[in-house]
Amino acid sequence: MIQTDTPADDAAATGPGDLGPVSLAHWGAFRAQVKEGRLIGAAPLNGADPDMVGAWPELVHSPLRIDRPHIRRGWLENGPGRSDARGRDDMIPVDWETALDLAAGELERMYRDHGPTAIMGGSYGWSSAGRLHHARSQVRRFLAAAGGFTDQQWNYSWGAAAAILPHVVGSIESVSHASTSWESIAEHTDRVVAFGGLNPKNWRVSSGGSVGQTTPDLVAKAQARGCRFIVISPLAQDVPPGLEADLIQPRPGSDTAIMLALAHEAWISGRADIAFLEAYTTGHEALVAYLTGQTDGTAKTLAWAAEQADVPQAQLQALWEQIREGRVMLSAAWSLQRADHGEQPFWALIALAAMLGQIGLPGGGFTFGYGSMGGVGVNARRGYVPSLPGLANKGMSVPVAAWADAILHPGETLEFNGQQITLPDIRMIYWAGGNPFHHAQDLSKVQEAWSRAETIIVHEPWWTPTARRADIVFPATTTAERNDIGGTSRDHFVAFMRALVPPQGEARNDRDIFAALADRLGCRYTFDEGLSEDGWLRRMWAGSEARGAKEGIEVPDFESFRDMGLWPVPAPEAPEVLMEGFRADPKGNRLATPSGRIELFSQAVADFGYEETPGHPHFAHPVEWLGSAEEGQFHLVTNQPEKQLHSQLWHTPAGMSGAPAPLRINPADMGDMQAGDTVRLWNDRGSCLATLRPDTGVRPGVLVMPTGAWFDPDPQTGIERNGNPNVLTSDRRTSRLGQASAALSALVRIAPEPAKD
Repeated sequence: MIQTDTPADDAAATGPGDLGPVSLAHWGAFRAQVKEGRLIGAAPLNGADPDMVGAWPELVHSPLRIDRPHIRRGWLENGPGRSDARGRDDMIPVDWETALDLAAGELERMYRDHGPTAIMGGSYGWSSAGRLHHARSQVRRFLAAAGGFTDQQWNYSWGAAAAILPHVVGSIESVSHASTSWESIAEHTDRVVAFGGLNPKNWRVSSGGSVGQTTPDLVAKAQARGCRFIVISPLAQDVPPGLEADLIQPRPGSDTAIMLALAHEAWISGRADIAFLEAYTTGHEALVAYLTGQTDGTAKTLAWAAEQADVPQAQLQALWEQIREGRVMLSAAWSLQRADHGEQPFWALIALAAMLGQIGLPGGGFTFGYGSMGGVGVNARRGYVPSLPGLANKGMSVPVAAWADAILHPGETLEFNGQQITLPDIRMIYWAGGNPFHHAQDLSKVQEAWSRAETIIVHEPWWTPTARRADIVFPATTTAERNDIGGTSRDHFVAFMRALVPPQGEARNDRDIFAALADRLGCRYTFDEGLSEDGWLRRMWAGSEARGAKEGIEVPDFESFRDMGLWPVPAPEAPEVLMEGFRADPKGNRLATPSGRIELFSQAVADFGYEETPGHPHFAHPVEWLGSAEEGQFHLVTNQPEKQLHSQLWHTPAGMSGAPAPLRINPADMGDMQAGDTVRLWNDRGSCLATLRPDTGVRPGVLVMPTGAWFDPDPQTGIERNGNPNVLTSDRRTSRLGQASAALSALVRIAPEPAKD
């Protein structure tokens, strides 16, 4: 039986007290317990993690809540300008009118003197499970209404995939939302090969929040029917407890080599499905020439791949024997493309699936992200979770992982996906939702870029590292303090999320803050069209009702939905199978590629002229990896925390605050260090502390550290004290094609932290 550390829970089991409305967080659904205007408890529903959900009262009533607007002393006394005092300067409380007038004045100055691209609108999509009060949607809509801004394109989760997949399969659907369902796997699949693993902690979290946790049961059902699992990861932790999986532990960064070698084996053994290649793909001849060594003199054999991955060739031979017959599902975690040449593992996985010829068949082919986020592979009907409509942006966008470059190097050109982008002259940062001092790489570089801005405005409920480094801080409400509609296309429910408690202190909703600024800038109607919170929620739900009428689905009216709290979306008629329609009718359902087929060779990519990204999937050594490590260097793998979502919950009992973040290490690599020791990790980019945790399941030479600790560098030494590994990760990008985060290609050194006097 597949195990998780979240019980099949009953809301009534959480103890005495009145259970209030259902609400959602990205880490699950819960019923609120409210007393005298305070949130005193949160009862998890349907498998939600009790520790994470139970942290809601601490989140809402945290002593780190920002109670009123604040202005940085240096900015207030000296006016706008570059400053490295951010994060050290005093924050002075002011009234709302003063703060709004100052912020509006700065926005007017930027538009008047420097134009829309001088303002970078920063955010990230995880600040709220609600879709109206979705900070990224709100900041984008406001700045577009005000005159435009510099936006951030794609995301840190799968930015490289977003660049390569349109060239290969015509869209980003296979990473953004589409997947073969676990129900299809449970019924049809003989082998699941999970490159990057199936870590069950990631199943707890989904963007928008999920009401049910069905993945563990369906994985167990597949295993019980006889499906075998092969997990390929340097971390044994990436095998769910109770899953009888074969484990292969390669060097980080070598997955593409293994995929290509398996494709080579399919070709030379005669297993390749020639009929599928000819009917559904283009360019397999160029790929085969590369696999067999005709183009570069190196055949991509299993022996070659074993050398790159530093695993026994017999393991790869056994893997090939497993997948050469039967129905095979190939999966790659999103983490694989957050590395040097990150576009390649996703392209190579598709190529291997094409060789096996099962793309579009029930339980076969490929899917991305089974081990990356909850809901991937859930058989849910999409389209009934509404969203806030956007407005056209008169500014521009830069790749999300390159925003620091845009501030540091205005006027320089950046090659990106066949284009040349001239980086704008950014002078102002407007950040609402998200914590760049968590999710960005090379935080020393981020600090340098941050100091060059003339004005930084932040909306935030808590005094996070980002809020502490702002010039103007507006206190924002949490999800618990506003009405909203929540859910995800990867779940069976849509939720009406009632405000559970009044706004804390002087906090206001992001929407209301932007509306007040829009009043001052003369763009109020463009921003909100005269609608209140209730008006927007009704308009958004009307879109869901209209979709239901079109598809023959009975959707409750707004008042009924609000009273229900949870509306169960009817399940699809059949389990989803990725690219099923294309396989059934490749001419009638042409892909949006130049050929209309899967492009195993892309002339468009080849014509970009990027040496690191030729026109077919290929393997190249990462710049930083164990294959070229010096004595004493380790490969640092960063992953999601056990009981947090990114940096959210760090400051609660569920989070990691109190001691430096844990560092998993194979006992053979510990030397004289002991479990529980505080150690220091460092490289040329920075240094941080960590708490040593021996783990025999970690491949020797690899260190594993969660992201999520709040950035806190020592003012004297610069050593990051909480254990934020992004002081160590490189801001080098995946390639010129994707310009995406390559955080998982990082080498570090480790030593005991010297005792303090």
